[in-house]
Amino acid sequence: MKTIKGPALFLAQFAGDAAPFDTWDGITRWAADCGYKGVQVPSWDSRLIDLEKAAASKDYCDEMKGVAEANGVAVTELSTHLQGQLVAVHPAYDDWVDGFAAPEVRGKPAARQEWATDQVKKALTASRHLGIAGHVTFSGGLLWPFLYPFPQRPEGLVETGFDELARRWRPILDHADECGVDVCYEIHPMEDLHDGVTFEMFLERLDGHPRCNMLYDPSHYVLQCLDYLDNIDIYKDRIKMFHVKDAEFNPTGRQGVYGGYQPWVDRAGRFRSLGDGQVDFGAIFSKMAANDFDGWAVVEWECCLKHPEDGAREGAAFVRDHIIRVTETAFDDFAGGGSDEAANRAMLGIGG
Repeated sequence: MKTIKGPALFLAQFAGDAAPFDTWDGITRWAADCGYKGVQVPSWDSRLIDLEKAAASKDYCDEMKGVAEANGVAVTELSTHLQGQLVAVHPAYDDWVDGFAAPEVRGKPAARQEWATDQVKKALTASRHLGIAGHVTFSGGLLWPFLYPFPQRPEGLVETGFDELARRWRPILDHADECGVDVCYEIHPMEDLHDGVTFEMFLERLDGHPRCNMLYDPSHYVLQCLDYLDNIDIYKDRIKMFHVKDAEFNPTGRQGVYGGYQPWVDRAGRFRSLGDGQVDFGAIFSKMAANDFDGWAVVEWECCLKHPEDGAREGAAFVRDHIIRVTETAFDDFAGGGSDEAANRAMLGIGG
């Protein structure tokens, strides 16, 4: 068994234009002061990383790592959530997600997709330069508008959508393999990969590509009433990354999973700061330890009630208290008598 590394913090929700959140040096010092040992980096945020330089220069990456390490944290992973979203976009969402892209490709879906693919590949190259073995992203979605099967979906629509999704991602995954980096898709609403079944449909079309893996985030499973503990055991060989995020689901006679178009604070399903929701993290960390999860426990703070800085500081302590330092001995070793094959056979009465 392995002891999970952590706590780490995903910086996307904290980067901003005011100190200490506006520079790489400042935000890593702040994260360490909160109690974190690692940080996950949003690759689209130029205040924290120059992705072009990181992909082109190992020296730049060494300097970036050096600043972080001097401040007391490691770089755990790079994220391309926003760029990955743009690898596959249904036209209904073009205007909605266009702001994720560079200005020169906005309003140009084909150019935007090409840009997004290049961005993810550059982040994978940068990950190699940083000595990182995993990368987190979104899959994007061509089929999300057709999630509910009424009106009846045309025959073959879903299959065609997943065929195309796999076609777009295979070159990226091949590049990831060249870099020695696992691509970990965050299983998430709006993405075509939003539960175990959809991940399996994608993986099948990729012929079980070894670099196609999962980020495990129980909060998204709580909100869709999926068994988040069973999920760990089913996909333990593909779960390569872990977001520690809490959530609650409190359905009423007026609303349930779909949320009635309400803002986050009024939804039946809400993300919460760690310890304020319903996720059984004691059971999750136990399963992760038993299943030899060899990664970081990364806090992703998203809460509609609590101040982010409070959530961050509390989150570091929460994860630290939940990480299980795995045992190197069996609890009943004191009662072991030792044996050999001959003694075992004699004990079973099966002779020599």
